[in-house]
Amino acid sequence: MDSLLALLLGYACGSVPFGLILARMAGLGDIRQIGSGSIGATNVLRTGNKGLAAATVLLDAGKGVVAVALAELLWPGTQGVAAVAAVVGHCFPLWLRFKGGKGFATAAGVLLMLAWPVFLVCAAIWALAIAFSRISSASSLSAVTAAPLVAWGLGRGDIALALAAIAAIVWFQHRANIARLRAGTEPRVGRKTKAEE
Repeated sequence: MDSLLALLLGYACGSVPFGLILARMAGLGDIRQIGSGSIGATNVLRTGNKGLAAATVLLDAGKGVVAVALAELLWPGTQGVAAVAAVVGHCFPLWLRFKGGKGFATAAGVLLMLAWPVFLVCAAIWALAIAFSRISSASSLSAVTAAPLVAWGLGRGDIALALAAIAAIVWFQHRANIARLRAGTEPRVGRKTKAEE
């Protein structure tokens, strides 16, 4: 029962569409009608409002933090369930007909709460990947893929399975990006393009 409650809590937290809400509050309309149609920060950035995109990143990560923190407080031992559910909620929100974001920011938030040393290592991996590739999606995929391996290496095998599940979700949500990476057409950071990320 505790795991079920943590799952429902995590999903509810994760499914709050901050990108959509902030864009509407700023008078930018429905973010789903531009770019990739995603509710995430990358698509919010396509409006040209960098501050709004930054706020979306923080809030999307924050809902992952809140989901795991509440699960730890209310039902100790269910943090991994809440973490996966929060990412699922962000990517497949019931209120938006299961069409949400790509999950990376929320994944970062839950990882920070699950194991901050693992988060720091993965953040470094992300930074190195973005510095060398200049491709946001490749950097995000590198970090989430490394997360369960880093967790295992740092003695946190208890969360490795949850992190592997989160990585699988994020990879699924990035399937269009992966196709462009294989084709060599994925846009690089700082390059203006109409291609979807």
